[in-house]
Amino acid sequence: MTDQHLSELHFAELDLAPPVMQGIQDAGFDRCTPIQAQTLPIALAGRDVAGQAQTGTGKTAAFLVAIFQRLLAHPPATGRGPTSVRAIVIAPTRELAVQIHNDALVLGKHTGLKLAVVFGGIDYEKQRRQLADGVDVLIGTPGRIIDYFKQHVYDLRHAQIAVLDEADRMFDLGFIADIRFILRRLPKPDQRQAMLFSATLSHRVLELAYEHMNEPELVRIEPDKVTTDRVRQVIYFPAMEEKLPLLVSLLRQADARRTMVFVNTKRVAERLEAALIANGFAAQAISGDVPQKKRLGFLRDFHNGDLAVLIATDVASRGLHVPEVSHVFNYDLPQDAPDYVHRIGRTARAGAEGDAISFGCEEYAVSLPDIEEYIGRKIPVEAIARDQLPEVTRPAYSAYRPHGATRRGGGRPTGGRPHGGRHGGSSRPGSGSRPGGTRTGGGVGRTGSSGERAGRDGGEAATSPQPPAGSARAADGGTPAGEGGAKRKRRRRGGRGRRGSQGGSGGGDAPGTGGAPAS
Repeated sequence: MTDQHLSELHFAELDLAPPVMQGIQDAGFDRCTPIQAQTLPIALAGRDVAGQAQTGTGKTAAFLVAIFQRLLAHPPATGRGPTSVRAIVIAPTRELAVQIHNDALVLGKHTGLKLAVVFGGIDYEKQRRQLADGVDVLIGTPGRIIDYFKQHVYDLRHAQIAVLDEADRMFDLGFIADIRFILRRLPKPDQRQAMLFSATLSHRVLELAYEHMNEPELVRIEPDKVTTDRVRQVIYFPAMEEKLPLLVSLLRQADARRTMVFVNTKRVAERLEAALIANGFAAQAISGDVPQKKRLGFLRDFHNGDLAVLIATDVASRGLHVPEVSHVFNYDLPQDAPDYVHRIGRTARAGAEGDAISFGCEEYAVSLPDIEEYIGRKIPVEAIARDQLPEVTRPAYSAYRPHGATRRGGGRPTGGRPHGGRHGGSSRPGSGSRPGGTRTGGGVGRTGSSGERAGRDGGEAATSPQPPAGSARAADGGTPAGEGGAKRKRRRRGGRGRRGSQGGSGGGDAPGTGGAPAS
C-alpha cells in the first residue's frame, strides 16, 4: 500500500479497544485509507453511515473495525439467548462473504468474538450446526441467511449492528427483496446501528438507506473519479478470429503470473480455458455454476500464484481481493459500463499499479461509447501488429455443444417422441438406433430413429432417461417383464400395425426390442 493511497489519520488515534488495535497491527495497518478515515469516526460514535468509495480502498476493514469496537464497548442486551447474533454482515456473493470472513479472522483474532460465515453450495449441515452453537458476528449471503432464519436456527432480535456491503450489487443480482426481508427482522433503526457500503450511491441505494437506516451520514470518496489513475488502460480492435492470437501474444509478452481475463458468457470462458491450456498457459475458468468447493480451490490457487490465468464471467468481477494482479484483460467488453470499472478494479488495488487491456471486437465494441462516457475519458487505442500474431493451437470445441443441440441430419435429440412415434422414431425412454440399423440382444430401433448411440455392449448413454419407477426390466434389457405379449395383442386389435408401432409406447414392446418374435 503506497503512502499516496493513505490518509494522515493513524489507527492509534481512534481510541480503539486493545484487542481491536492488536488485530489491526497483525494485519499490518498503521494509517487509514480515505474511506476509513472518513467513516470510522462516524461509526465509532455510534451513528449510521453510508459510504461510497472505489473498490479495493479498505471498505471491509472499515466496517469490521467498527463492528468489533461496538461489540466490545457495548455488552449484549439482557435476555439475549445463545443463538441470537449481535452483528450481521450481508454480502451479495459467496466469494465476497468468504473474503470478509477471512479479513474478520485476522482483525478480530484477539476480541474473543465468535464468527461464522454462511453461503450456498457447500457445507449446509456444518454451517447450520455452527450457527446453532451460537455466534456473535454472522457473515453471509442473503439466501442462506434467510434459510437458517426461517428454520429458527438463530434470531436477530438483539442485533446491535448491521452491515450491507456492495449494496448496488444486491440490486443487480435481484436480492433486494431478500435484503428488505432481513432488515425488517432487525430491531428498529433507532435501536441498532447500520452501515452501508457501495461502489455507487445511486438513487435506489439511497432510497434503501433512508428507509432502513437512522439518518445515515453520506461519505463519498472521490465520487467523480470513477477509475483510478494507477490503472493503465488500452484497447485493441481485433477481428473475431484475431482475438485468441492477440491474447496469447499479449500474455506471453507480459509473462503472465497473476492475470484475470473477463468474458461475458460461460461458454466462451470454457472455450478460452481450453485454448489457453492448449497453448501452454496454466488457466482456469470460473463462472456461476462451478461447484463451490472447486471455485474456492481455484481462487486459492490463483491467490497463491499456482494458477497464472483466471478466466471469469462477471460473477467474479466484484468483491474479490487478490493482491498483485498485474493485468486485467477484457476479452469481451462488458455490456454494462459500471462492470468495466469493477473488472479493472481487480488490478491496482490498495494503491498498486496495473494494466487493463480491452478487446473491442465487432460483437461488443458497441458498448465502448457508454463505457467511455461513464469513466469520463477516452481509452487509448493500440494498433495490432498483425504480421506478428502467433500461430495458435485451437482445440476441438465439440465438447461444448449446447445440451440438446441436434447434429446435422441427425433428427430429434436423444429421447424421441415421449409416447409412441411414427415409423423411424424412437419412443421407449432411452431407445435409439444402432448405426446401420442392426437389431441384436435387447435391440434398439432401426436406422432413421433419432439420437444415435452405441449398442448396449458399449453401455447406456449417460443422458438416457431411466425406466419408470416400479417397472422391472427383462434380463435381456428388453420389454418390462410380463407385459410384452398382452400389450402387443391389444395394440394390434386397435389397428396399429407393426410398422406403425415401430419403437412402441414407453411401457410396451416393439418388434426387435425383446420379447417373443412376431409370428
